[in-house]
Amino acid sequence: MRHVAILTAAGSGSRLGSDRPKALVELAGVPLVVHAARALVSAGAFELLVVTSPAAAQAELRAVLAAAELGVEVDVVVGGASRQASVSAGLAALDAWGEDTVVLVHDAARPLVPADVVRRVLDAVEQGHSAVVPGVPLRDTVKQVDERSRVLATPDRRSLRAVQTPQGFRLDVLRRAHAEGAGLSADEATAATDDAALVEALGLDVHVVDGDHAALKVTDRRDLALAELLLAGAL
Repeated sequence: MRHVAILTAAGSGSRLGSDRPKALVELAGVPLVVHAARALVSAGAFELLVVTSPAAAQAELRAVLAAAELGVEVDVVVGGASRQASVSAGLAALDAWGEDTVVLVHDAARPLVPADVVRRVLDAVEQGHSAVVPGVPLRDTVKQVDERSRVLATPDRRSLRAVQTPQGFRLDVLRRAHAEGAGLSADEATAATDDAALVEALGLDVHVVDGDHAALKVTDRRDLALAELLLAGAL
């Protein structure tokens, strides 16, 4: 099977206190998007990397990724109003790719995903699973609450996973899922927060493989500081 990846990098850097797109915020002197792209490419399997970008930053992202010399073809496309819309834009760039393709969707906000997590996701799709997500067990007790903040239930955390990226799919399955869920993508309030949710809505199975706590999501300055420590081997 052929392998391609979509790397979502169209988010703002506002929660990081930056006026630049999040993907261009630096971690140890290197933009988050470059860390994330290198993490994917280190698995050594991809023929094409499609990166979604804010319209105003498309040229800069293209230049940054070219300078990184990733050793794989890179296509930078303008993202959409939500993460879901951005992934759809990435899928549109794969129109020429056939159904014998595995596509991984990864977030630039997860710059330190280990290569073995990428390989686990790829391998699981190649072994016959049409949708695969990496996940880690929860460390905290979780409460389900209503709109008045009253506790409704305490789910058994042994059956719960915090889901990460990259998520892997047969290309035809991801295309169908985004086509069926397209009406949700115009606004972050209604859009799917991950692609697996769109596949679940089709009634298809989603398989979970082991993730890694190193694949943390960089959302605010605290996350960025934590990633710095992980990268330096201090944690």
